[in-house]
Amino acid sequence: MIDIHCHILPSVDDGAKHMTESIEMARAAVQQGITTIVATPHHNDGKYMNKKEEILEKVEELNSRLKKEEIDLTILPGQECRISGEIIEHYENGEVLTLNNTSKYIFIELPSSQVPLYTEKLVYDLQMKGLIPIIVHPERNAELIESPDKLYQLVKKGACTQVTAASVAGKFGKKIKKFSLDLIEANLVHFIASDAHNIKNRTFMMKEAYDVIRKEFGQDVMYMLMENAELLIEGQTIMKEIPERIKKKKLFGLLK
Repeated sequence: MIDIHCHILPSVDDGAKHMTESIEMARAAVQQGITTIVATPHHNDGKYMNKKEEILEKVEELNSRLKKEEIDLTILPGQECRISGEIIEHYENGEVLTLNNTSKYIFIELPSSQVPLYTEKLVYDLQMKGLIPIIVHPERNAELIESPDKLYQLVKKGACTQVTAASVAGKFGKKIKKFSLDLIEANLVHFIASDAHNIKNRTFMMKEAYDVIRKEFGQDVMYMLMENAELLIEGQTIMKEIPERIKKKKLFGLLK
């Protein structure tokens, strides 16, 4: 199993505080059946700046330690970029890191409460540069929960999305779990990943999420999402179904 979104690098952001915690997280990941993790520290989010070269060094350091500890887990480089008008400039300056440094897939983090007005244009501009933007945890964005059609439009125009395993497993509550499943049903999800920050309250839950997906949508959907993670780290084209609008359910004749 491959986890493409994880804050396992030590002392770089709000994830693992030190190497000991990184090792604890690595052991927990292996117990889940995870063999490969893309380390994605926050970048340019107003608090943390983790530039490409620094991340590559930290990944090498952690892999070396895992080998020493005989933990059968491979760490690959990545980055969780907060959306901004300067992303392309930062990419061209060598600050922005694509996932597994393949020069194709790039994580885009939206503010938790809204979708900036320039998001659609940025999705287009990134694709013009040969990049494929992946919007991380859209299921936890307040504006997208209220207006899922905005996500549909972004996906229709070429963006991919990654939903958090804990959201699917119900860790963030019933509303977010239901919205996550609605997104999967509407072909608006391309990846499941942990976004793990520690082993206490923000852990992996990948196995639990895939169990829910298999139960709700069958093995084909589960395997497609798993395989997409593999295709991503190889820099290949992922599998996509045609996106659909989320249908509003009627309750006692009223739209809810």
